[in-house]
Parts: sequence; C-alpha cells; structure tokens
Amino acid sequence: MALGAWAQERFIVMASTTSTEQSGLFAHLLPAFRQATGIEVRVVALGTGQALDMGRRGDADVVFVHDQAAEEKFVAEGFGLKRFPVMYNDFVLVGPRSDPAGVKGRDIVAGLQKVAAGSAPFISRGDKSGTHAAELRYWKAAGIDAPETRVSGYKACGCGMGPALNIASSSQAYVLTDRGTWLSFRNRGDLAVLVEGDRRLFNQYGVIVVNPARHPHVKQELAQAFVDWVVSDAGQAAIAAYRIGGEPLFFPNAKAAP
Repeated sequence: MALGAWAQERFIVMASTTSTEQSGLFAHLLPAFRQATGIEVRVVALGTGQALDMGRRGDADVVFVHDQAAEEKFVAEGFGLKRFPVMYNDFVLVGPRSDPAGVKGRDIVAGLQKVAAGSAPFISRGDKSGTHAAELRYWKAAGIDAPETRVSGYKACGCGMGPALNIASSSQAYVLTDRGTWLSFRNRGDLAVLVEGDRRLFNQYGVIVVNPARHPHVKQELAQAFVDWVVSDAGQAAIAAYRIGGEPLFFPNAKAAP
C-alpha cells in the first residue's frame, strides 16, 4: 500500500506559459522526461505573471516562464530556489500582409511608433504574461508609457497567445507574438511576420523550483529532477529536436545563457 501511494505521488505541478503549451513543446518534451524519470508533469498554462503568482502561493512545484526580471525578483524575494536558463526564441510583430501602418523591417520600436501614429488595430494580450511585459517594454522604448490610452487602435484581450492571434487574424490587427506560437498557429488568415530580427526581440526562458521553505508541501526533489533533466544534454537535445515544418521553435541554451 505504501509503495502504491508513493508511486501515485510521483508527479509535479508546473506553472508555465501559454507559449510553451500552445506551441506544442510540452506535448513533445514531457513524455520524454516521464520516460527518463517516471515523473509525470501536470502543466497549468498561464501568463508568466500568473504562473509566478501560482508559485508564490505554493500552488506549483516548479515554474517555467519567460520574463527574466520577474523571475529574478521571484528568487530574490525567497519564493524560488534558483533560476536556470533553459532556451530562447524571439518575438515577432505580425500584422496584415498589406501592412497599413508601414511597420515592416527590423526595428520593433520604430514599428510600434508607426502603429501609434495611425489608426490600425493592435491586439495586446493584456494578461501580465512574459509577452505582455515585453510588449510594454517596447511601447515604453517607443515613448508610449500607456498604450491603452494613447494608441487609438489598442485593445487588450486579457487572453493567451493563441486567442490573441485569433483575434488579430479576424480583425486584421497587429500583435506581438513569440515565434514558437506563431509557427504552430494554423489560423493565420492574412497575417504575416512584419518585424523580426531586432536584438531587443530576444526571448529567454527560465525554470525555477518553488522554495519549500515557504511551502513545505512543494515536491522539491521531483521538481529539481525536472530542472536537472531539462538543462541536461538529453533535455536540451529534446528541445532542439522539436520542429514544425522543419523549423525549430526553441533554441536550447542552458549552458550558454548568463
């Protein structure tokens, strides 16, 4: 009976982002981890801010997110043990192929300034996710601190990346998205990538075990087993192997990232 109960408890709860879930990465990655360790991972996909809040409440054993400043704050405040870089991709600005605002190019700040100067619709996730945090940084760099009040076509959906792309597709709007979700998105309609390649669009992901000193029920050993695996050669190779149409969605950099 004791052995059976122990076996049933070999799972962890991971709070992560909609981009890792909706891109299909976890459907590829987690079965490989379970095969290697026997540990099941139950994912709750939210925006990064909400995922970190889950960790603060002790409702997750590990967080896997993409907002480095927020992640470092989470650790500094004692909610997480240590942040490990895992992988990266990048953000892209997509919009109608006709590009009514004329944003096409490599400069995300110039692109957003052109969106703001016109009346073209822009869809924001508005959900305190890592993508939303990045978007607000880019607006601020463009000289616009509160786009919801200063950009006439701006609408916040309070939703995940997939739904935001669906709204943009149906309303011929601009939207910032991570490349992984874009590559897996099937309802593109007339949307196309218009701004890419700016170094500011770099998008790093990190993983953190929730601090059991704050929440003693956290399954530290099992959560650390996931961290150790995902930054190992085997885990990094599994990330690199995930492709759609031959194109990689994420690039492992556990050993290279600062």
